[in-house]
Amino acid sequence: MLAQFDYRILADVDAALNALAFVFLVAALVAVKRGNVELHKRLVFVAVGCSALFLVSYVVYHLNAEPVRFAGEGWIRPVYFVLLISHVVLAAVQVPLILRTLWLGVRDRREQHRRWARLTAPIWLYVSVTGVVVYALLYHW
Repeated sequence: MLAQFDYRILADVDAALNALAFVFLVAALVAVKRGNVELHKRLVFVAVGCSALFLVSYVVYHLNAEPVRFAGEGWIRPVYFVLLISHVVLAAVQVPLILRTLWLGVRDRREQHRRWARLTAPIWLYVSVTGVVVYALLYHW
């Protein structure tokens, strides 16, 4: 008899993928600042892969697991909800920004790519970090 899959593990996977996306994106930014465009490209694609896997895992998790309510009280409660709301709004905004920035980079339209990346990178970094923070507050606070 097969054991039923516990979809709650995907919350942990989601946090790990967000953290990995952050690490690879920071490494990509360091690489391009140092002039290593080829390494930058590879690292960005890995970061995109982590974010895409996160999105799939997130959808599967929320379609199959019971919702978890934030149990924190006092000052942390409004902090949590401000982080959550900003995270969710910017997560939706970042998808077209990432796709546009990636497309410009792949097309080697470097000046336009740089302009878009100056907007996209900080949002993507914020969403990745706040994803991990929201996870920690929701599941471990």
